[in-house]
Amino acid sequence: MKPTSDQAERRARLGTERSVQEIVRSDAIPTRAPLDHENSAFLGDEDIPFERYTSREFFALEMKCVWERVWQWACREEHVRETGDYVVYEIGRHSVIVVRTQAGAIKAYVNSCLHRGTKLKESGSDGSSPELRCPYHGWTWTLDGKLDTLRCRWDFPHVDPEKYPLPEVRVESWGGFVFVNLDPNARPLREQLGVLPEHFANFPLEERYVELHLQKELPCNWKAAQEAFIENYHTAETHPQLLRSVATLNTQYDVYGDHVARFYATVGVCSGEFGSELSEQEILDDMLVGDRSLIKERPTLAPGQTAREYMANYLRKAIGDAYKTDLSKFTDSEVIDTIEYNLFPNMFLFPGLSLPMVYRFRPLGSDPDRALFELLFLRPLPSGAAPPPPATPVRLTAEESYAKVPGFDAAFAYVYDQDTGNLRNQQLGFHTARKLGATLANRQEVRVRQLHQTIDKYIAKHRSEA
Repeated sequence: MKPTSDQAERRARLGTERSVQEIVRSDAIPTRAPLDHENSAFLGDEDIPFERYTSREFFALEMKCVWERVWQWACREEHVRETGDYVVYEIGRHSVIVVRTQAGAIKAYVNSCLHRGTKLKESGSDGSSPELRCPYHGWTWTLDGKLDTLRCRWDFPHVDPEKYPLPEVRVESWGGFVFVNLDPNARPLREQLGVLPEHFANFPLEERYVELHLQKELPCNWKAAQEAFIENYHTAETHPQLLRSVATLNTQYDVYGDHVARFYATVGVCSGEFGSELSEQEILDDMLVGDRSLIKERPTLAPGQTAREYMANYLRKAIGDAYKTDLSKFTDSEVIDTIEYNLFPNMFLFPGLSLPMVYRFRPLGSDPDRALFELLFLRPLPSGAAPPPPATPVRLTAEESYAKVPGFDAAFAYVYDQDTGNLRNQQLGFHTARKLGATLANRQEVRVRQLHQTIDKYIAKHRSEA
């Protein structure tokens, strides 16, 4: 097929790199929906003010108009599998207990005693409890949120237990994830999810389990933290070692409304930014496809075989054997490529098999200069198996390397150290800059612009109520 004028212009801009769609359609097992199309967008070219990353006033607006209004992922369903299992989820000053009730439902409550305000459960804690009991004076609620025990009830004739249920927080589930919303009048979660249920029909995330969970403190704003992971423009400078096997310039950036976007990068193709051509064997030798511990032998190509075909076949079997599941239905791209969806405001989902990850970014407390990054590996469950207990989170300080996380691939850890190593200097640069804002690329940084435009829409809608 002869390229259109738009395709020809793009190819001229990007050099020798084929588009993502050209690559994945020519795979040995070609792509399919929902990865078989582009949905690019131009969202403007104005600068993004740096004060959005540093101002306490703007942070307060975000908290009131965004974080108190949106659905946000609090935990996985397997974190609250049995009656009494609970997780404390916190955002800014807000603290929420997510708990499994005796009836098997998942409920969420404001984590504050109705007596004198003490938190019922410690910040960041999880566990199992037959009731929700205040550690200060012993007021106790059932898992259904009803006031059950009030010490010295004779001294509280003005307290009607029927009028003292724990305030509930709205809760819904999708894909094995539990979402909460602090706004009692919020629209259903389905509206915020947009195309995700359709796009993840081939990737049922409820059929995966948490194999690894790390938390990394970052010395930067929560938006800057996630913006480090939503474009490939930084790769040539920050990760030059990846140019040998990642086609950076042709990365596909798709926008689906206000809440969902996609990043789609092909692996096993040398970047046009590398500066010279490599053989398929040389590309294969350098491919970083997540956990290289699954690769038990030095890969060697058969005549005419591509690096992409070899690695897809190898990992399809290696991952299938390791996790006792049949992966034959997955295309080459679904096995090896970097496919990343983000759900506003702070959730990133990777449906692929070699990078089966989920990210979460949120402010640390009420400090606009600090954030918490979380990364989970979601591995496929054997058919019909119950998920094992989710991995215990490993917490890293801002100074600690990802290599300290047990089971985390060393080469992969190095890439993440490179990513987050930029963020301290960027946050300091926001404060010292004389230029007032960030100048973004129209295509490669469109997801950064989408994030800010959606924040602005929430602020415009709810500012009068803040």
